Amino acid sequence: MRAAQVTRLDGPHAIEINDVDEPTAEGVFGPQILVDVHAVGASFPDLLLSKGEYQLKPELPFTLGVDFAGVIRSAPDGTGFAPGDRVACCGSNGGATEVVGLGPDLVFPLPDNLSFEQGAAIPMNYLTAHFALKERGQIREGETVLVNGAAGGVGTATIQVAKGYGATVIAVVSTPAKAEFARAAGADHAILADGFLAATKELTGGVGVDIVVDIVGGAMFTDSLRSLAPQGRLLVVGFADGAIPEVKVNRLLLNNVDVRGVGWGAYAMMRPGFMTAQWHELEPMMASGVIAPPIGATYGLEDFGRALAEMDERKTLGKTVLRVR
Repeated sequence: MRAAQVTRLDGPHAIEINDVDEPTAEGVFGPQILVDVHAVGASFPDLLLSKGEYQLKPELPFTLGVDFAGVIRSAPDGTGFAPGDRVACCGSNGGATEVVGLGPDLVFPLPDNLSFEQGAAIPMNYLTAHFALKERGQIREGETVLVNGAAGGVGTATIQVAKGYGATVIAVVSTPAKAEFARAAGADHAILADGFLAATKELTGGVGVDIVVDIVGGAMFTDSLRSLAPQGRLLVVGFADGAIPEVKVNRLLLNNVDVRGVGWGAYAMMRPGFMTAQWHELEPMMASGVIAPPIGATYGLEDFGRALAEMDERKTLGKTVLRVR
């Protein structure tokens, strides 16, 4: 079967499509679910993995693919899944191929109102957004959430999950086209990164926002802190800007604000059943249409490298998805 593989750590353009053996129902760690993959999402961990810059260091060669969706081919008794079930899945890597074997904790029922492409866009981004807002941000209905880097996959996921919790959402983006994309994803307001602090203060009547979800880091960080209302929470999700900022703790003291780290992967992988519980909490949002992942581009599996190169150049809107079947 075909698989998008990293054979050398030279980045997106070095990704190869190779033939690999299909998995069997009896995996290395015991019986496993087999999924016929229909679509796989391009993710930031895939980009880092292709360069050898991710905390996970699989032995070469390895198959990419963190998020994917498809149909169950077979499932062990007692897992709650059966052949023919539509599912979305999430793992550390290995999904960018035609058939995947994995444990039930990494498999989630995909509602009929969502396509396979949308299913491949949900797991990592939306479970990260849920963890950030609910577990780390302790979001409450009626609060205001500012999202930096709001037109990307995690950004649009955060917009929609925040709306599902009854928040007002301000999207911060770099271009007018991205502002339009963020509004279409559900943001109440979309403002440009240049001058976002003044625009945020104006939108909130000078008070500031309750939560900032910071996916960008870098030069925006200090003004993100300044945009918080008293007792606001800044959630550190990533550093798309490439620069890791520092916090002057007197800023936290002056306005009684918090900076909180959001490390979903390490937290979730160590807690069996946690991701399944997250998924169940998001299911009503999927059913209502609040969660409807915007797909920015769709390619074939052979274009996995192209998709990651566009992400590396910050050209991606929403989630890029690769069709496998």
